[in-house]
Amino acid sequence: MTTTISNSTLSASIKHSGAELFSIKDNQNNEYIWEGNPDFWGKHSPVLFPIVGTLKNNTYKINNTEYNLSRHGFARDMEFELLDKSENQAVFSLQSNEETLKKYPFEFELQLIYILNENSLTIEYKVNNKGKEKMPFSIGAHPAIALPGNFENYALKFEKDEPLKYNLLENDLISDKTEILKTTENLVPLNYKIFENDALVFKTLESNSLTIIKDSKPYVQVDFEDFTSLGIWTKENAPFICIEPWFGYSDTADNSGDLFQKEGVLVLEATQSFYSKFSIKIV
Repeated sequence: MTTTISNSTLSASIKHSGAELFSIKDNQNNEYIWEGNPDFWGKHSPVLFPIVGTLKNNTYKINNTEYNLSRHGFARDMEFELLDKSENQAVFSLQSNEETLKKYPFEFELQLIYILNENSLTIEYKVNNKGKEKMPFSIGAHPAIALPGNFENYALKFEKDEPLKYNLLENDLISDKTEILKTTENLVPLNYKIFENDALVFKTLESNSLTIIKDSKPYVQVDFEDFTSLGIWTKENAPFICIEPWFGYSDTADNSGDLFQKEGVLVLEATQSFYSKFSIKIV
């Protein structure tokens, strides 16, 4: 099943499976979200929960009990309930159940709220800890912005002038090796060589937004001031770029396995809620 919201400027379509955004179109029918061709990558904009990235050996521990979680967690593969729908807003919910408790022993509700406002789509995340214990988790976005035409006609413009230090991945885990992404006036021209070692993982950034530039003109702006970390990723010859606001990231190679001790993890008190949002603006 899918749900579509719209206003006079944009429409956005979301799958109930994973509450995954798969389309943003303007009123000229231009598409801004990657089509999901499995020859490159068969997803569009999955939600990453209750982990972001990869765990060491795909396992973690809670109170010395070992659990298994695959890359980016299970929410992206589960059916969400549509709680509320209006012309320009849709609210989706995923509740913990017998299946999730086997992988992640915490009672929760995850809500995704999609809101269109003029030329911008805001995606809100709400996590409710429904249990009686503290709940460790990470959450993140993974929207793939379609880049029609020549990939090298695009660039990324960061909001602030800063050293763009990112950590390299080794075997899908965060390494201690870092590099600086070269910029000219906050601008990074795109080419596939940048991603030859997989995603760029920025643990921290001063910038709260970046703009994709197409043929020297603003194309899409992603605002992520609520988020602490950012991933940027594509695949060789793929006509998209993923701009990924995150809380948390893959394990480090020396990680203990205790989820509460995982670098970048959030811990939510019993009965409390967590809220964050980011937006995709067509410019």
